[in-house]
Amino acid sequence: MANTFKVKTDAAAPASAGTFDTVYTVPSSTTSIVLGLMVCNVKTSQVTASVRLNTNTVDTETNQTVLLVQDVPIPVGSSVELLAGNKVVMQTTDFLEIDCDTTAGVDVTLSIMEIT
Repeated sequence: MANTFKVKTDAAAPASAGTFDTVYTVPSSTTSIVLGLMVCNVKTSQVTASVRLNTNTVDTETNQTVLLVQDVPIPVGSSVELLAGNKVVMQTTDFLEIDCDTTAGVDVTLSIMEIT
């Protein structure tokens, strides 16, 4: 098994406030570990952000779409490290999404390790 560290970014997200943008989708035959997620306010007023994990993996458990954080306030000129110190395991076809109360309100940096 190969372990590959990667960074995924999404600038000026989301395309429309109230609509989640996909930041990352786990490729086939891959398990991914989320190592960190930074969200930066790129607007001139405070914004709030939400992160959602969409898991449609078919196995013996019931997997559902869940919020990892909801409406986290991010002050002007600030970044927030979400999921700091925690790991989230994602399986093939799972995806991570971001939303903000303001269109193009945040830049997103996601650090992951893919196991293939």
